[in-house]
Amino acid sequence: MSMSRNISIRASIDWMTVFIFVLLLIFGWLNIYGASYNYEQTSIFDFSYRSGKQFLWMGVSVVIASVILLMDYKVFTTFPVLFYVITVVVLLLTAFVAPDIKGSRSWIPLGPVSLQPAEFAKIFTALMLAKVMSEYNFRLKGFRNYAKVCVVILVPMIAIILEKEMGSALVFLAFSLMLYREGLPGLVPLLGFLCVLLFVLVIRFDAVQINTLPNNSVGMLICLCIILLVTWFLMYHYTREKKDKRLKYHILPALGIGIVVGVLNIWVEVPFVYVALGVLAATIVYLLVRAFLLRSKSYMWVAVFIMVAIVYTYSAEYLFKKVLQDHQRNRIEVVLGIKDDPSGAGYNINQAKIAIGSGGFLGKGFLKGTQTKLKYVPEQDTDFIFCTVGEEFGFWGSVLLIGLYVWLLLRLIFLAERQNDTFARIYGYCVVSIFFAHVMINIGMVLGLVPVIGIPLPFMSYGGSSLCAFTVLLFIFLKLDIARLGRAT
Repeated sequence: MSMSRNISIRASIDWMTVFIFVLLLIFGWLNIYGASYNYEQTSIFDFSYRSGKQFLWMGVSVVIASVILLMDYKVFTTFPVLFYVITVVVLLLTAFVAPDIKGSRSWIPLGPVSLQPAEFAKIFTALMLAKVMSEYNFRLKGFRNYAKVCVVILVPMIAIILEKEMGSALVFLAFSLMLYREGLPGLVPLLGFLCVLLFVLVIRFDAVQINTLPNNSVGMLICLCIILLVTWFLMYHYTREKKDKRLKYHILPALGIGIVVGVLNIWVEVPFVYVALGVLAATIVYLLVRAFLLRSKSYMWVAVFIMVAIVYTYSAEYLFKKVLQDHQRNRIEVVLGIKDDPSGAGYNINQAKIAIGSGGFLGKGFLKGTQTKLKYVPEQDTDFIFCTVGEEFGFWGSVLLIGLYVWLLLRLIFLAERQNDTFARIYGYCVVSIFFAHVMINIGMVLGLVPVIGIPLPFMSYGGSSLCAFTVLLFIFLKLDIARLGRAT
């Protein structure tokens, strides 16, 4: 290899991103040492402990990063289909041949180490998405193109779900952030948020009854009212081209009915849920009639939205009770405050909160965390590594770590936006989406804001598979960014 090539790579690589990467590696290593430390351990480099093993994985990651930078970038732009197919096959094989570890079949034993293919699946799915969406004249419009993108995302998701790794599968939904940047209508993320909101409201307030009448829960009524409000928004937004001057008055009948039944409930119990269903049914009929008279698909699609939303809302409880596993339901109920299970499903979260809260503003000091040293928090050096940061480094350390992640994400967005190649830009936003999802879910999980789904904090959590996968994910993008200047191949 020529010296000019080495100089070219050194001059072209984004050293700021590399600097953030190194800071996160070192900070994560120190916290793994703090989380797994015991008084018999004499050195942070002791390979019989997790800090020593992580140091070894850090070395492997640096080697992998160097190899990627020295490779021809065309490997990543030419063979995504092959990588993707191999990944899906490996995921399917893992689901059926891997041993059951804590209820999951996602780890493949390879001698003294174990490999988790789901971590690497995110990389090759991102490359495949970049390949498909960078094809000539591709636009994120039309059923065919949407179907291509959905298949690329859903196939590995389904394979990972077969491994019983729901948390890793949900991360793939983060690719919607990249799709939004590439032209996905804002309505789609809105509908995704609406699905989550309706599910939470039904589960949380379904047991709260408005009055003594059956099937008259607060949760269902709130959901139906939200569907009605969204319907009005869609009617106004997507039928404006028809210049229907009566659009602004569509909400008035529903408001009038609401006021009447509210007053009527003073003297007699009213089945509010059935009244709301009646209003929505009348709205569906109205929209279908308008669609027929005006030959407008917009009215028809709004009517379809109402029907699908009602069916989804009524099926949410079934999905919760019959589809989700017991431990998943327990975690959701703890987060939503439906049940208090401090010694069961809520144990990890409660102990993590205690650890973070005990750290105060400045923290207890490195290796001085009592919750950490006494091993009160399970998985404190993997999924719950953030609680070690909060206890030993306090509020300022937690803010510093979050600041590093924000800095990394903003830097990656900057790099993605300056790409002159569609493939590199799309892949860059895939990287941003994955990192963002992992950081938000992991920290939210530790703080009790989202259910515990067991995903690592990038470059911080202990584990060779996750560390190597995040390194590959990041440095492929840095290699593509180098190629943008045409200085290195």
